[in-house]
Amino acid sequence: MTDIVLDHISKSYGSTTVLDKLSLTIRNGEFLTLLGASGCGKSTLLKLLAGLEMPDTGTIKKGSTDLLTQSPGERDCAMVFQSYALYPHMTVGDNICTPLYMRSLHFTQRLPGARWISPAARRKTHDAQQQGKKIAEILGIAHLWDRKPVQLSGGQRQRVALARAMVRRPSLFLFDEPLSNLDASLRQSLRSEIRQLHDELGVTFVYVTHDQHEAMSMSDRIAVMKSGHILQLGTPQEIYHSPSHTDVAAFVGAPRVNFLTITKNASGHACLQDQPVYDRFPPAAAQLAFRPQQASLIASEGTLSVKGQIALIEFTGPECMVTMQTAAGETVVVVLERNPHLKTGDVLQVYVPHTAWHVFDAQGHSLHRHGQCLSLAA
Repeated sequence: MTDIVLDHISKSYGSTTVLDKLSLTIRNGEFLTLLGASGCGKSTLLKLLAGLEMPDTGTIKKGSTDLLTQSPGERDCAMVFQSYALYPHMTVGDNICTPLYMRSLHFTQRLPGARWISPAARRKTHDAQQQGKKIAEILGIAHLWDRKPVQLSGGQRQRVALARAMVRRPSLFLFDEPLSNLDASLRQSLRSEIRQLHDELGVTFVYVTHDQHEAMSMSDRIAVMKSGHILQLGTPQEIYHSPSHTDVAAFVGAPRVNFLTITKNASGHACLQDQPVYDRFPPAAAQLAFRPQQASLIASEGTLSVKGQIALIEFTGPECMVTMQTAAGETVVVVLERNPHLKTGDVLQVYVPHTAWHVFDAQGHSLHRHGQCLSLAA
């Protein structure tokens, strides 16, 4: 068991570049999520790992083994698809055990009726079913063993797909948005089951999703992708608290992060809503961002005030989400822990502590990652 290293991987379809000289190391035994919007290249990267596609340039190695020289069957990986990909004419049991049948039975032993004629085929089939039933019990679908896929719910079908992957005991699991077809409550329960499955098996999981909730709640590390590149690779905490790019900050977190434009006053000093900020202020700074949950109605030392007219108030139970428009026409959303008896049309002023600021340059790159920061002018 060793790390998988992708080095300068490129893949194009016609004139469209899907992956552009992408490099990534997948650590042995980790849960790595490829996160990004549709078309960013994450599913293509998964297919390259599985051997379903070949890169135009670059290498994929597992230790000293060049995976590009191996067929999909030789790579010791199992893939769980978004569409379940179950055999409709087979029972749950046969769907789960098919990888074992293919591995242990030769061609004539897989023919219809062969298992009843050949003692060897019957023995191998029995052994495969015993292994399959153990996996089915782990996933809570043993009672569905004799049913056909058409008789199952979406969540049950996804568990069968998981069981079929698990029964092979591969060293690498690949998940291509396996929960996107399920309802919200079922997605939440299966997220925890997949994470528990990873912890129990201790093998490498590579998970593809466009859902940042899935990525944040399940992963050891997240690779945020856009246009065939990895914008940032890090733990969920690093991705959320220290985004390296405006696209990362905007993609992760709900409600969406707020962006304010940094301007210059008549004296050439940097300002935010007419507030001069200059002490250790990075000259290249173009945008300041903060998350809605980090705003407060209470001013304190080192906070930045943000003012706007309330356009929408949404009461969510324990919190109140307020959308306001600044004088510059920028939309700001704040989440308040208590209802301050506001109404639409009021002017609201909130305060954001300096620890919550994220500063980006004109190209969208974080300036905090270079040790630069800002503080509010007195």
